[in-house]
Amino acid sequence: MQIGVFLPIGNNGWLISTTSPQYAPSFELNRTVTQAAERYGLDFVLSMIKLRGFGGASGYWDQNLDSFTLMSALAAVTSRIQLYATVPILAVPPAIAARQAMTIDNISGGRFGLNLITGWQKAEYAQMGLWPGEAHYGQRYDMLTEYVSIMQALWTTGRCDLKGRFFTMEDCRLGPLPSRPIPMIAAGTSDPGMAFAAQCCTYNFCTGQGAINDPRDSAANVARLRQATAAAGTQVQALALTMVIADETDAAAEAKWQHYVAGTDHEALAWRVAQASGDANPTANSHSLHLRKATPLPNGGSKLIGSYATIARLLDEMAEIEGLAGVMLTFDDFRIGIEQFGQRIQPLMRSRQNALQAA
Repeated sequence: MQIGVFLPIGNNGWLISTTSPQYAPSFELNRTVTQAAERYGLDFVLSMIKLRGFGGASGYWDQNLDSFTLMSALAAVTSRIQLYATVPILAVPPAIAARQAMTIDNISGGRFGLNLITGWQKAEYAQMGLWPGEAHYGQRYDMLTEYVSIMQALWTTGRCDLKGRFFTMEDCRLGPLPSRPIPMIAAGTSDPGMAFAAQCCTYNFCTGQGAINDPRDSAANVARLRQATAAAGTQVQALALTMVIADETDAAAEAKWQHYVAGTDHEALAWRVAQASGDANPTANSHSLHLRKATPLPNGGSKLIGSYATIARLLDEMAEIEGLAGVMLTFDDFRIGIEQFGQRIQPLMRSRQNALQAA
């Protein structure tokens, strides 16, 4: 099973709490985490992009680095690990994204991939005059399909002349060409999102319902992706996302989590829900619908909380989900968490023995 890290590119990582570790993002932090991940034989790191945070007492995600420039810098200080940047398609033209991706592919020696987001938070784009209107919710995957077709044409032939519904290319050129087909990731959980991923991507994130210590939390969405790829006749693979909160004992790890819960930033969560409610007609299984229904906790995704042995056992059980290629991890404290994983958790995992030997 592949293991990756969802890098702490935004302040306070993935805990919306005033009692969790509080920190600003920095290149130094992300370099430390990425180089440790490479040293321990992990497979990839990915950075998101967030253009406006949720505020609240914790100022959650009000500070964010840029994804492309961060991954470009990390490409120059690593040698093996795969690197993924995120492109917000409403803010970056497809020909520019294609050129940026080609450049980081060159810097990294063919280790770069691209995560694609359509945009669900109106305030991110309205602040710059880039929000296309409420119709975007219903047509965003049509737009993304055109966006990807432009990049793929430029990466494979160096030229694109597409005259589409959303983009018009006039003999657009790109060179040099990337060293390999650049892998793409999406995170669509709605039926249109999974259909897009099954047709156009290498991986799709199949998130769970937010359970604690349920290694099969993502299994239903993994199965949905398998159905979509079967219908499309492709081999797109599933990646899950989970937070790891570890300590010497289950009780100590649980105490950490309860401490973070006590500081839950309800103001920031309410702002996020308000933004997610902008889509008046959300499709079933969509991200915005999930956010509206989520229990107000400092982390609404899947969580593994326990001793090092407990976390290792649960991750091995996740590896048994049919069709799941890997897991992307977040930590409550990234500096400590990546070392805990590399030194105390991964050595106990049956599903990571080959990677452990390589590391």
